Amino acid sequence: MKIDRLGKSFGYAWQGIRYAVRSQQNMQIHLVVAVLVVIAGIVYRLTLLEWAIISLTIGAVLAAETFNTAIELVVDLVTDKPHPLAGHAKNVAAAAVLLTAIAAVVVGICIFGPYLLG
Repeated sequence: MKIDRLGKSFGYAWQGIRYAVRSQQNMQIHLVVAVLVVIAGIVYRLTLLEWAIISLTIGAVLAAETFNTAIELVVDLVTDKPHPLAGHAKNVAAAAVLLTAIAAVVVGICIFGPYLLG
């Protein structure tokens, strides 16, 4: 019984991932960049620690984009009229993605910089 519920919860999570990827252009962009970073990591033979940092960074960006999508959907569900707080909620969620993406770029520079300059 518990395994069935666990399987269903993973199924729902995959549905959420598929929805985000299919409906959100920014999620698609993040995934393309993530693939390029993984390819670069293979080419430059990153260390285990570097892979761990890159993996966490990619995960953070994708999670932030997914949270942003969820917040936008809930705001749209709650109100169909423009409201300043609804706009602020969406903008703050988007800001979280932007801040995470900026941090990811900094991580990328720190990890790949020595390989590119050396």
